[in-house]
Amino acid sequence: MQPPPVRHRRKPALKWRNWWLKQLHTWHWVSAAISLTAMLAFAITGITLNHAASIPAHPVTVDREALLPASLRPLLAHPAAKDAPLPEPVASAVKAEVGLDAGGRAAEWSDDAVYVALPRPGGDGWVSIDRASWKITSEVTDQGWISYLNDLHKGRNTGRAWFWFIDVFAVACVFFTLTGLVLLYIHAKRRPATWPLVLGGFAIPFLLAVLFIH
Repeated sequence: MQPPPVRHRRKPALKWRNWWLKQLHTWHWVSAAISLTAMLAFAITGITLNHAASIPAHPVTVDREALLPASLRPLLAHPAAKDAPLPEPVASAVKAEVGLDAGGRAAEWSDDAVYVALPRPGGDGWVSIDRASWKITSEVTDQGWISYLNDLHKGRNTGRAWFWFIDVFAVACVFFTLTGLVLLYIHAKRRPATWPLVLGGFAIPFLLAVLFIH
């Protein structure tokens, strides 16, 4: 009888290496998938921001006017503070009359008027209530979709939801970059150009900043 074939057990070090390599590949493609769309959008808007002065803008401004109902006027007689928001019934009336949601925002109270700034991505807006004539005046300016995307890139006037989205996107990019770096290290022996390219990716922006930004 022939002896049974000898089964070679995989070395523990090789087993752990393959396990970690699999984990790195998994985290790398997952983080890439999560951040792909946003990374492409941020890269494109980085170009549009860098050339903002060369891209023509055609702002469109819309003005509206209305009268505050008489039943709500006493609510504006005595503000709780100089930056108190509009009372909820007044804010609801403003939204119904001119289409702007001014509720919950800090207002500027003076003897003559109440003013609420309503900045937005890609434009601006405001609403004012004259405390003598009770006329509601509003203005909305739209700078166009490129300006809108640029403001999303900067997180300008975008609110809390976008604020947290940028944080989650940034974390995904960190995972994508660090797992990619470790994969570069693992495969560097078979790819001699790896570390010169990595060094160049660091050195080029560093030298540009040191030599040309003053």
